[in-house]
Formats: sequence, structure tokens, C-alpha cells
Amino acid sequence: MNLSNGIRPFPKKKFSVIYADPPWKYDFSPSKHFAIESYYPTMYLKDIKKLPIRTADNAVLYLWATSPKLVEALEVMKVWGFKYKTHAVWDKDSRGMGYWFLGQHELLLVGTKGKFSPPKARFIVSSIYTEKRDHKKKSRKPKYFRDLITRSFQDESKIELFARDRTKGWSVWGYEV
Repeated sequence: MNLSNGIRPFPKKKFSVIYADPPWKYDFSPSKHFAIESYYPTMYLKDIKKLPIRTADNAVLYLWATSPKLVEALEVMKVWGFKYKTHAVWDKDSRGMGYWFLGQHELLLVGTKGKFSPPKARFIVSSIYTEKRDHKKKSRKPKYFRDLITRSFQDESKIELFARDRTKGWSVWGYEV
């Protein structure tokens, strides 16, 4: 199943905070059972890059990437107009799949556009966060990160791309909402 066709229009509003978890398409899988598409629709890199992301002149992007998709995520960040600044690591507290290493973490890349200041000191946390992944809900990210972004940028316009549910104070866009 591929999400690249028939995706609904992107909101016209410009946002200062973008939180995105793209449904990366992988070109390898040992069996159909392990294919990502068995769990949720995916998108080709070229289609993710073409999304009409509308941002304020000064904005921040929080972009999820798995280790095998790091280079692609950095490409997306650049094409969307953001400059890479740093990243955090979500330690899933359990091993997953992998071909070189069994993946136990995901990366949350941070990039800025224009002049967007980091969070105030009281919102700066460790770059490593550990929370067991939910094996029943593939690719679901910890609520912790969205909550941290909400607290850090209370007065900014926020959107979650590829959202799975609605959050107060956020606009959402995606297949599941």
C-alpha cells in the first residue's frame, strides 16, 4: 500500500513549529510479513520532498528518522527549507529489526529556518529519552516529545504531519486523522 497517491491537501496556514513522522518507504524486506506496508501506507522519498510545507519565515522542524533513513531525512529537511541543528535519540528499550544492527532507537532531527531560537533553558532536556515502544501500534512515537515541544513553544503555531490523533493547540495533517 502506498500513500503517495490521493493524499489530502495540506493546510494553507503557515506554521512556526512542524513535527513530522514521514511514512518512509523501504526498498527491502525479508518477507511480506515484515514489510512496513503490511502495517501502514508509506510514501516514496520524492513525494515526501514534494509536500507543500508552508512555514513562517522563522520556524523549527522536528523530523523523525530511522537510522537507515537518516540521509533521506536530511535531504527532506533541506528541500523543505530547514538547516540541520541537532538531534535527540529515542531509546525504545527493546531491539527491533535490522540488517547491520538490530534497531533499538530512532532519531528526532531538529532543523531551523530563518531565526528561530532554541527553547528556554528550563525546557532543554537530555538528548536521549528511553521509553518502551508500543509493539501493537507500529511506528507510534512517545507522547513525551510532542508534549515537550508544546511546553517549549506555547505561543507558536504548530502542526503535526502524519499525525495519528489530535492534540489540543496543534493543527494536524495525515492519513490517520
